[in-house]
This record gives sequence, structure tokens and C-alpha cells, in this order.
Amino acid sequence: MHHIYQQKLTDIDTALSRVQSHSRLYIGGGAGVPVQLSQGLVRRAHELRDVEITHILTFAEAPYVQPQYQESFRVNALFIGSNVRGAVQDGRADFTPVFLSEIPRLFREGHLPIDVALISLTPPDEHGFCSFGVEVGTTKPAAESARIIIAEINPNMPRTHGDSFIHISRLTHIVEADYPLPQAPQGGTGGVNGEIGRLIASMIPNGATLQMGIGSIPDAVLANLHSHRDLGIHTELFSDGVIELVNAGIVNCSKKSFHPGKIVAGFLFGTQKLYDFVNDNPIIEMHPTDYVNDPFNIAKNDKMVSINSAIEVDLTGQVCADSIGPRFYSGVGGQVDFIRGASRSKGGLPIIALPATAKNDTLTRIVPTLTPGAGVVTTRNDVHCVVTEFGVAQLYGKSVRQRAEALINIAAPHFRDSLRAQAQEMGYL
Repeated sequence: MHHIYQQKLTDIDTALSRVQSHSRLYIGGGAGVPVQLSQGLVRRAHELRDVEITHILTFAEAPYVQPQYQESFRVNALFIGSNVRGAVQDGRADFTPVFLSEIPRLFREGHLPIDVALISLTPPDEHGFCSFGVEVGTTKPAAESARIIIAEINPNMPRTHGDSFIHISRLTHIVEADYPLPQAPQGGTGGVNGEIGRLIASMIPNGATLQMGIGSIPDAVLANLHSHRDLGIHTELFSDGVIELVNAGIVNCSKKSFHPGKIVAGFLFGTQKLYDFVNDNPIIEMHPTDYVNDPFNIAKNDKMVSINSAIEVDLTGQVCADSIGPRFYSGVGGQVDFIRGASRSKGGLPIIALPATAKNDTLTRIVPTLTPGAGVVTTRNDVHCVVTEFGVAQLYGKSVRQRAEALINIAAPHFRDSLRAQAQEMGYL
């Protein structure tokens, strides 16, 4: 294997010389972003034109999105992170709405054919296999679909198990790197989010399988599960909050009906503590998102509890989670995949959770109608329950009148009268 590795080993600029004008690049996502390769692209900006760069959320600077490079590179974000948000909102970058479960299909079926994939991998094992580590979900399918694969081999990438490996013979070029993975800040577990976390934790039965993202609300939920038993995890991503529950034996995946004994995920990001925890850890199984986020696979988990967030929810139950009015903010991600999977699970519970207000209590996030231009990520037909710090609104099987009453009751008290008046004006009450 050593001779194959040496044959493919080169420097960053030589590897990036394979990128051609009018081609499409994929860059590995999340904390699996190949930082040196992705930042090195701009050194070729003067000789490249009309290169499309596609990726999900990435935790690294994105110099290629700066205005001075717009004739060379144009980003097509499949999920908008803070590093490309301004460019998308200014019209210098594109956004493609897509369910996370369907992104691999875009690559595999030629809707977004990939010319070059820039990825980050572990060093190869004795059999020549490298692990995709912390970002298997969309990066493995993109790499497998690409004509050219340029890989950073980074000894700091944890080796994760599951459907997470590629053989060095599949790689076109290898460059060596040695830097710590990008780390994601952890959410706090107090205040409003702490109250939401306590409410959601009280709804979760023992033996449940959980999906949660990262951020203050998921972390607050996890912090309130220490009296639970035999929990499992099947999620698109997870972060540090899971570690303590695994070490305490609370998350042991013993009652899971799909992949029992395993935490199943597509990608993960957090602190170095998380990366150390998942390294060569047999309880962790990583898979591409067309497997993890397939609603039919999600539904195979009995007592599947999905917890997803929203920017605003209207009085009929429509959920906007990807834009602020017409200004794109994030993306669809896996929300609909998991809402639909959990709703079809035996004993499943899909939850939408959000603080009742924004901007220091001056704006209500339970709204009469969505802001003009706001995207409906989850339809009113899909929503089962909505949680704020003021309570739980059960919407499934309820009429619009009943929904409006339930949602007004979990809005911030100082907005309830005006919400009720507007609901009456629209004929909801």
C-alpha cells in the first residue's frame, strides 16, 4: 500500500492544478472541510473562470466567496453557513433547496455532476482504507461520484466506523496536512432554552431513539436526560452533549429497533473532546445521508423522537426554518426527513422547538402569518407539536381553530391578545 500512497502524494498547488475553468468542485462539509485545499483555491483565481463550488455548511473561512473572486468562483450552497450567507443574500452565490436525504442523489444521478472533490481523510490503515471521519454524510457520496478526488490526509481526523471508508487506490491526489479540526461552539443550557429543554425532556420516554442537531436547545434537552434509561441515537449530526450520556450508560442504544447498540449519524462537529470520543469508538456508526436521513429508515426506530428548530411558526402550524422573509438564512437540512420519519415511527414524536420571541422580547416567533417571502420548510400537515418556553402545543389531528388556540397559548404572554385579535380577523377563531 505504501507505494500507492507515495505515487499519489503531491503538494497542494500541484493537486489543485487539476481544477479547470467551467468545472464543478465539491468541498467536504462541516468539520471535515479540507482547510488547506479549500483556502489554496484562491491562489489560482487569476487563471480560472466560472468554477462552481458546491458544499453544505463548512466550518472554515471561505475566501473564494469574496467579491474580488466572483469571476473565478461561484458558490452553490446546499445549506447556507455564516461564511457564505452574505454572498448568497447579495446575489454573488447561489442556494439550492434540497432535503439532506436527497443530496447524494444529486451527485450520483448527474443533477450536480462533480468534476473534482476536495476532501479530508484519516491516514490509511494497513489495508489502505482511509476514514472520512467526522463528515461522511454528503462527502462520501460526492467523492464516489467525482471524476477527480483530491484528499488531505490529516492525522487529527478521527477514524470513525460504519460506511465511512475509501481505499487510497480511489484517490487521484494525496496532500498531507496536520492541523486541528475546526471546532464548533457549544450552546448554553440555561435561561429560555433551558426551560424548553426541560419541557422536551419530560416528553421523551425511556427507550426512545433521539435525533437532535447542535445548539442551545438540543444541548439543553440532553442536559435534562440524566434520569432517563436506555436511550438511543439516530441523527444526521451530534455534538459534545452526547458524550456524558454515553459515559453514564443512559445512551446505550440497547432498545433501538434499527442498528441496535449503535449511534447512527451522518456527520458531527463539536470540540476536540468530541473528536477524541468518536475516534475508533465502536458504538459510533457513520453513514451517508441518503441512508441516515431516509424517512423510511428513520421510521424503523421505534419511539423515534425528532427535535428541530424554527425561525417562526404561523397559527396554522406552518414552519419557516430556512429564511428570514425572502432572505435565505440556512437551509432545509434534515428537518422534513426526520419529522416524516418520526411521525411514521411506532410511538414516534416529531417536535418543533423555538423560543417564543426574538430581539429581546420585541418580536413574537409565533406569528399570525409567515413573513412575506418566508419559506415553508415543514408544512402544516407535517407538524405534530410545537414547544416554546411557555408550553407545548399539540397540533396533530387538530382543526385550524384548535391549532391557533394552542399556539397562542404558548406565545409570549404580552403578544397573546394581538395574536388572538388577528386570528379572529382571519376567521381562524
